[in-house]
Amino acid sequence: MKIYVGNLSYEASVEDIRSAFEAFGQVDTTEIIKDKFSGKSKGFAFVEMPVKEEAETAIKGMNGVELKG
Repeated sequence: MKIYVGNLSYEASVEDIRSAFEAFGQVDTTEIIKDKFSGKSKGFAFVEMPVKEEAETAIKGMNGVELKG
């Protein structure tokens, strides 16, 4: 299941996001979407988790949580 992670701090790294979601289960990929010209984060990311139940638990568990401010 591919999860949209919005309102992301520009300070958050792929490793920060991955470790936060790994608390809920296996993470296949983590990708921060970046501006193609500046290379800076656009403030959102996608996390892919192979097990639907773990992904749904992660969505509920991470909803409203601040990560790196």
